[in-house]
Amino acid sequence: HLYYLGGYDAWVSVNSPQALVFRTDGGEPTLVLRDVDRLLALETSWVKDLQTYRLHAEDPAGRIADVARERGLGHGRVAIEFQSYALPLGLGLRLTQALAPARAGDATDLLGDLRLLKSATEMAYLREAARHASVGLETFRAALRPGITEIALAGRLEGAMRAGGGDYWAIPTELASGPRTPGGHATPRDRVLEPGDLVHVEFAGVARRYHAVAIQTAAVGEPSRRARDVYRLARESLRAGISAVRPGVPAEAVEEASLEPLRQAGLEAHAMMRFGYGVGVAYPPIWLETLQISRGTERRLAPGMVFVLHACVELVDEGIGVILGGTYALTTAGLEMLSGAGDIDLHVA
Repeated sequence: HLYYLGGYDAWVSVNSPQALVFRTDGGEPTLVLRDVDRLLALETSWVKDLQTYRLHAEDPAGRIADVARERGLGHGRVAIEFQSYALPLGLGLRLTQALAPARAGDATDLLGDLRLLKSATEMAYLREAARHASVGLETFRAALRPGITEIALAGRLEGAMRAGGGDYWAIPTELASGPRTPGGHATPRDRVLEPGDLVHVEFAGVARRYHAVAIQTAAVGEPSRRARDVYRLARESLRAGISAVRPGVPAEAVEEASLEPLRQAGLEAHAMMRFGYGVGVAYPPIWLETLQISRGTERRLAPGMVFVLHACVELVDEGIGVILGGTYALTTAGLEMLSGAGDIDLHVA
């Protein structure tokens, strides 16, 4: 949110507390940050009032609270993004105590809602990110062969995106092969790819901090008949969910549609991931926005939203896992895939 609202481009929130303090009724904001990061703010942010603290010599929670009081926020309600990965419990407790007698409320959904509908400029950044993701996918497919390790394969696609000007990503590349494929969030290891392996990959192309996620499951040589059957079912699940995406449809209805083919095949319990989530600006450790395309989410979809959609079937006991999907933009003309691989035939290298 500091980047989205204030243009401040730095990953360090998870390492050093920082905050953008502002009133909702006007006035200039204040960016509170660690002194060693002041240059980053001068380089990237339009915010003029920069207040710093020295690590271990000053209490950042107290510094933020002091700035809030200086802005007339010492009473009433103060909104804080309590579900931020940059706000551990201890810091959150110290901050609420330091802000007293003001009452702190959770602004996670309020801030998340501001970012749901992408502007034309944001869409341009997302398309640039998608181009980097496409380079990564092409490199992944070209390098896929028996004898290469998962780590080397991931390094090829990551290097290609960086060489093409891609920014760093918020989540490590997820890549697994053979019996590791049911690990939906598995990162690459030194396992050597073997003939007949399935290999799934999920990563993001990044431009101006906007993320376009690419997802594909491919095969190294001819896979087993069972692997092909599981791939077919995952593809049917993805297709069913995508077909349900329309403006005005509740997000939960999309996931429900995606589960029907798996339910008919007796594999619903093996769809262990949500069907989708919003995506856009992101920093480590996560690229998910607050929009969840899953059961229990009543929010209705609208043009301007951008989200990852993916279907998964994880058969742990059989050592078979398939994940398919990509990043999609919902427009007034329909659903547009920004980055893939999406609904495609199984690629066999």
